Amino acid sequence: MESKFGMTVEEASRYTSIGRNTLRALVDAGKLPVLRIGRKNIIRTEILIKFLDLNEGVDLLNMDEVKTVKR
Repeated sequence: MESKFGMTVEEASRYTSIGRNTLRALVDAGKLPVLRIGRKNIIRTEILIKFLDLNEGVDLLNMDEVKTVKR
């Protein structure tokens, strides 16, 4: 994938192989910050990479274990 400033949830899902519903749940829980543009959520690429690094080895379906990314 080309280097982009940010991705939609669908693009981030394809990029990471994390399901769209899981990513949306992480966004809704405030674990993964997004830029909101109307109804669209944009995940900054650098924030997504930081989130993945921070939560390596964590079950992303267990919200209590998932660490929140700070900007």
